[in-house]
Formats: sequence, C-alpha cells, structure tokens
Amino acid sequence: MRNVLVINCGSSSLKYQLLDMTDERLLAKGLVERIGLQDGIHTCTAPGRDEFRETLPIADHARAFELVLAALTSGDHGVIASMDEVKAVGHRVVHAGEKYSGSVMIDADVIAALTECIPLAPLHNPANITGIEAAMKVMPGVPQIGVFDTAFHQTMPDRAFIYAIPYHLYTDYQIRRYGFHGTSHRYVTLRASQILERDVKDLNFITCHLGNGASVAAVKGGRSIDTSMGLTPLEGLMMGTRSGDIDPSIVGYLHRRLELSLADVEKMLNKESGLLGISGISSDLRDVEQAYARGNDRARLALEVYGYHIRKYIGAYAVALGRVDAIIFTAGVGEHASLVREWACKGLDAIGAVLDTFKNATRHDEAIISKAASRVKIMIVPTNEELMIARDTRDIVFG
Repeated sequence: MRNVLVINCGSSSLKYQLLDMTDERLLAKGLVERIGLQDGIHTCTAPGRDEFRETLPIADHARAFELVLAALTSGDHGVIASMDEVKAVGHRVVHAGEKYSGSVMIDADVIAALTECIPLAPLHNPANITGIEAAMKVMPGVPQIGVFDTAFHQTMPDRAFIYAIPYHLYTDYQIRRYGFHGTSHRYVTLRASQILERDVKDLNFITCHLGNGASVAAVKGGRSIDTSMGLTPLEGLMMGTRSGDIDPSIVGYLHRRLELSLADVEKMLNKESGLLGISGISSDLRDVEQAYARGNDRARLALEVYGYHIRKYIGAYAVALGRVDAIIFTAGVGEHASLVREWACKGLDAIGAVLDTFKNATRHDEAIISKAASRVKIMIVPTNEELMIARDTRDIVFG
C-alpha cells in the first residue's frame, strides 16, 4: 500500500486527493473552503459513491486537515481504515525561487527557503506554508514532499530568464523570469510523448496551459527552455482577469493621469483586466463566448485578443525551439474551448501546424486534433497536476 495524500492549499481553501500509488488509482478527492469562517464547507467524493458534504465552523487549516482525515477514515463514507494508511503527503507550492529545481522532502530548511520566497509570491506561498505546517501538526512523522510550480522552468537558459534591467536587481533581489504552471507543463509533456510513442528526449513541444490563469512553455527534450509567465503570474498571455504583457510605462501613466496608487494599479492589472477588462462581461470564458454568439462586439474583441496572444507566443517559441513536434492544449479552457483553440491556431500552417476543424469542434478529451497531413501535431492533453505531485512524492518516499 502506497497511499499518497495530495494537498493544494489556498488562503481559505484546501483541495486534496488521495491516491493509491501502487497503481495510481484515485481513492477520494475533496475540497475544504471558507476556512476561518463559521460556515465552512467540506465536500468529499470517492469513485462509485455519493458525495459527502458538511457545513460547519472551520477555524484554520489544521482543523481542515482533521476534517479531511476524519472523512477519509469514516466508517460511513471513508476509503481507508485509519490515517496510518496515508504514507506520505505531497504539497503543491507555487514559488521556490531558484532554491529548488525538483521536488524535495520538506524539512525546516525547506520551510525557511519558502518563507524567503514570500516577497516573490505574497498571495500564494503563505497559504502553502500554512498547509504544510498544518499537515505536519496533524500527521507528525509522515513524510511531507514539496512540489514546486517554478521548478520545471529552472532549466531555462539565462538568456530566457534575465530581464533587460540593471543586473544587480537579479543578483541582489532575484528579479528574473521564473514561470509557473510547471507541474502541468511537465505532466502534459510526459503524457504527450506516451501518446506519440516516442522518447520525450527526442521531442519538442509547445505547451499551452489555458485556464483562468494561462501560460505557454517551450519544452525541448523534456526540459523547459522558455515560458510566458515571469517574476509573477501577471506576465505573458492575457488571462481571465490579468492583463498579461503590457508596456511597463502604463503603470506610471495611470498613477499620474488617474492618480491611482501603485496598489490600485496592481489590482487593476491582476483583477480587473484580461477577458473581464476587455469584454466588460466576465472573466469566465464561457460567459464571454455566449455573449459573442449573441453578437456582442466587445466579447468578439476579447476573444480575438486572447487567441492572438496565444498564437503569437506559439510562433515565437517555434523559432526558439527550431523544430516543433506538437502543440499541446491543456487545462480548463485549453481542453474544452474549441473556439479558443481554433482562433489560437489561425495561421499556424506557417510552422506546419494545420488544425482539423471537425476534430477540434467535436473533441474535448485526450486527442490529436490536427489534420493527418499536418507536420506538427496539435493535441488536447488533459492535465493532471495532482497525479504528477503524487508521482514525485512516491518516487522520493518509496524510491
């Protein structure tokens, strides 16, 4: 028995999956939300069973962990006899800076390193650390593994991650491109190589993780050589509420012209821009697509800008790679939004990628959606970050 509990902690939430890593079988998954409130919610589901749901006060993440373990071991709806059957815990951690290029066993030094990275990820790392400490408190002696969003991109060459600003800002303050969604980019890279029945070391991929947050990566022989997100997840593609790439002078202009504080401008770029900002409708792509279907012109514009940003990065990364074997779409939008994929692929015949519009319109699962004659494959590969975290945890703990 090699049961691994995968944890993804937010500031007021805790997502989890329990997997038996002897055969990578999902045993249960759930979500604890509204942590810190009197009406916290915990839902848990297991294959072949009805959903379990409870609403109750959840004071903190330690209490959330207790609820998770109680649900997993319950005689009524549990899937294991006792918490002793949980052999390891894998934690998703957003930012490890330059500290780690792979997953590691968490100890005091690792927690200290993640604490040092809080200025680089002030919204994410504190919650991740809270989750780790809560798990250690509730499950003392159980190995805890950190799997970092930034680790996969640590293989980028310096020409890709260095910003053209005074160099001491990198050496003194670690200001550089880090990239995110690394666990997802790594998973779909490995899975696509299996689908194509080729060694990942012989393949070049452009991976498009498109969700509310979105990023593109250039992956050469299984190693990231460039990615669209930067010091923070704000850089790169236009997203649900994030602006993506803009002229940096816009920040100063908004400060002077509208007398906005720096915090107000950062909020605008992170929370009020992207699909929401252009369409004026929603940050949810499905809502924007529905408005476009009704003839809303700003919805059309938002979708066109979104698709254009994606294919612009695909074109740039095709040059960076020199040869592209496949373009991969993944995550909520990438897997399900056929219109986005269609518009993102416009003009890509210039690099040998030709979309089959019928396959694209009818497939939302794992599939090759390019035409048979297309030199570059276009693929849908559903991501599974939790499985990737569980695999890393298994490999470290069990060898």
